[in-house]
Amino acid sequence: MGAVTGSHRQINDRARRPIRVLIAKPGLDGHDRGAKVMTRALRDAGMEVIYTGLFQTPEMISRAALDEDVDVVGLSILSGAHNALVPEVIRELNEVGLSDVLLVVGGTIPKSDIEALYDLGVSAVFGPGTPLDTAISYIRDHAPRREDTL
Repeated sequence: MGAVTGSHRQINDRARRPIRVLIAKPGLDGHDRGAKVMTRALRDAGMEVIYTGLFQTPEMISRAALDEDVDVVGLSILSGAHNALVPEVIRELNEVGLSDVLLVVGGTIPKSDIEALYDLGVSAVFGPGTPLDTAISYIRDHAPRREDTL
């Protein structure tokens, strides 16, 4: 088999869609500045971002992730309810067949809870003060990528 030529690479690059990210605020947490900042940063980095808004249930999040055909689900949780909400979101994502999405969590998560979130299937936890470039790079490097069907 020969080497990939430049023209083939261009076709392959065009066939690959931007990373699609769903940012969600589960539960009763009404603080959304961080979610909005992350949404804007990911868009500026060339990703397609869907922000669901406040007060989302795990069912609403999984349905939006399915409907929007996302590669990444980002949960922003500042309420302290991450130990209750994250397992429910994971259960709902699995139920709709999205066990392969990259799941990241941002917010005020105590260090003592992070390992348990990883054990559940969370890929990364971004706490307060995490540089935007760190989160963007992580998502870019770890998001499952699918090619568009042309």
